[in-house]
Amino acid sequence: MKNRWLAPLAIIAISTITSIPLNAHDDGHGGRALGIKVETLAQSTDQWDGDSLPHYPASTAEITVLRITIPAGVTLPLHTHPVINAGVILQGKLQLSLQDGTTRLLKQGDALIEVVNTVHTGKSLGPKDAVVLVFYAGSKDLPTTVQVKEKAL
Repeated sequence: MKNRWLAPLAIIAISTITSIPLNAHDDGHGGRALGIKVETLAQSTDQWDGDSLPHYPASTAEITVLRITIPAGVTLPLHTHPVINAGVILQGKLQLSLQDGTTRLLKQGDALIEVVNTVHTGKSLGPKDAVVLVFYAGSKDLPTTVQVKEKAL
């Protein structure tokens, strides 16, 4: 009975002594010895609204990386994203809103996993422009964003 507790206690003790988190991400390069730091900003199977991410399209993959600058005070038109995407707020504040009234406020340094095929909008709250670095994991024949013609939120 006593022996079944020894392995978990040993793992916790070694992790505590070496100060390496049990869930640390390996950079894949052996870079920790070189002083390289890997920090997970977002990792989830869910979108920011809590719904599960959809499956990837069954066509040729295409990655798109965009730096998007939204002037302070500007509200984006209603739109959807037909592809999985994630972003990091590089500057400013961005308020995201769904049609059901759900909102999320993001500020510099925050990461998000965007909603897919869900109508939403975003507003740059200022005083600085919102600058967002977005990574889209889609396919060659799918747009990253589609504007929706509906009444405003």
